[in-house]
Amino acid sequence: MIKKLGAAALLVLAFAGAAHADCYADYKAKRDDPLRLHYGVVALPQSACSADAAARAIAPRLAQKGWTLLNVLSVFGPEGLAERKANAGAYFLSL
Repeated sequence: MIKKLGAAALLVLAFAGAAHADCYADYKAKRDDPLRLHYGVVALPQSACSADAAARAIAPRLAQKGWTLLNVLSVFGPEGLAERKANAGAYFLSL
């Protein structure tokens, strides 16, 4: 009985993990006076995996740090992280 419950729990956890795919976006932001620009990469909830939803999720997070979102360049999965890491520098997954 315990083995069956343990197997069932593992199956539930496996399906829950598969349903939660990673979602990321890269963006450009600015600060005024003096003008500063940055490129960044941010992790997003699954519900924000479109450009419009990503912008709505990213803008307030940037505003808390004194930045204004200029635009969301793309929304992508974990396969796009490595190629963007060097360009994002300090703004790689920092929000």
